[in-house]
Amino acid sequence: MNRDRSPAMFRLAAASMAGTAIEFYDFFAYGTAAALVLGPLFFPTVSPLVGTLAAFGTFGVGFIARPLGSVLFGHVGDRLGRRPVLVFSLLLTGLATVAVGCVPTYRDIGVSAPVLLLLLRFAQGLGLGGEWGGAVLLTTEHAPAHRRALWASFPQMGPAVGFLLANGLTLGLSATLSEERFLAWGWRVPFWAAGVLAAVGLLLRARLTETPDFRELAANETRAAVPIAEVVRGHWRLVLLAAGGLSMGYAVFYTVTTWSLAYGTEQLGVDRTVMLGCIMTSVAVSGAATPLIALLGDRYGRRPLCLAGCAAVTLWMFPLIGLLRTGRPALMVLGFVVAMLSFGIAFGVVGAYLPELFEARVRCTGAAVGYNLAGLLGGAVTPLVSTTVARGEGTPWGVAVYLTGVALFSLVCFLLLPETRPRTAALAATGAAAA
Repeated sequence: MNRDRSPAMFRLAAASMAGTAIEFYDFFAYGTAAALVLGPLFFPTVSPLVGTLAAFGTFGVGFIARPLGSVLFGHVGDRLGRRPVLVFSLLLTGLATVAVGCVPTYRDIGVSAPVLLLLLRFAQGLGLGGEWGGAVLLTTEHAPAHRRALWASFPQMGPAVGFLLANGLTLGLSATLSEERFLAWGWRVPFWAAGVLAAVGLLLRARLTETPDFRELAANETRAAVPIAEVVRGHWRLVLLAAGGLSMGYAVFYTVTTWSLAYGTEQLGVDRTVMLGCIMTSVAVSGAATPLIALLGDRYGRRPLCLAGCAAVTLWMFPLIGLLRTGRPALMVLGFVVAMLSFGIAFGVVGAYLPELFEARVRCTGAAVGYNLAGLLGGAVTPLVSTTVARGEGTPWGVAVYLTGVALFSLVCFLLLPETRPRTAALAATGAAAA
């Protein structure tokens, strides 16, 4: 089937990116709140350090739920279609996020407050676990093979957009409200806004069409009966290697966007709005660079860029921590921008790379489980580990050691994965000849 670039393809990719941005907005709003306010509001009976650790613990629960969500929604995507996944995952995440903004604090209902927070964070993770697989398959399975990485980069830009929306709103509230008002109700506004964004996302996705690959599977009755069983039986090695490879990106991203926010405000005494501004600058640069990186992936391959990203992260983690420790905005921005671009070299192509590793009948489950298992490995524990090893007055070099180790582990995993670009290039040539 010849799949040409067209205005319809752009609209489809844009809708995919918008939905991903909204879902990640929900997820990141919680991460920012965990770094800034959830500790004192929901765990006030413990020390500030333990409160931060407890808040990051509830943050990590979302990552535990994400692989489970990828199994659940992956089954839907491989059995019923990619499109239903996009609707139901967005609905679940949006409702859970709005509910987080309505949870009373520990002062109002005691221990029930953190318990409710934990349950809603789990629901957020379930929804997001299904989102990524459905969004990238919507673009990759519609896209021409020789530009698959480029079109798959649209949903990969969604996390950056979602982060900027969530933190931009938080930054505006932080800058305009007093500390008392921000703690009283201001931190809740980004969660309530998720309801409006979810409604917009559902309207955008209601008009999407099913992908050609799934229509072919359904027409030929070759869909997997139990997708996760086939993935575990025949593709477990690919899933584990993909998860290990991508764990580096999660570790770096949440070090910059979540842990450094808490560290900068609590340990270095940097103003909250300054830290948010530094972090947002780095995320914006990384998001803007994503399609350019994807073009390189279409030209030179997915695996070389993943290896280059791991190598760049390995070389930059010690400079990153040194620059962060200065507490000077310009130097922190430099550290954050290079760190985000380094891991972005790899993550700019994974929207195409992961789906290409799996056959169509189990693609939604395999790609999503690998991606979200990486979140558990690299994202859930990183703020906890970093907060623990950064105790004390000196420069937290232990964080750099940890991140360098994760990057080297990811490098080995990518070395063991195959390249997929020659196969897609061959498909593109075949399609051009047929046309």
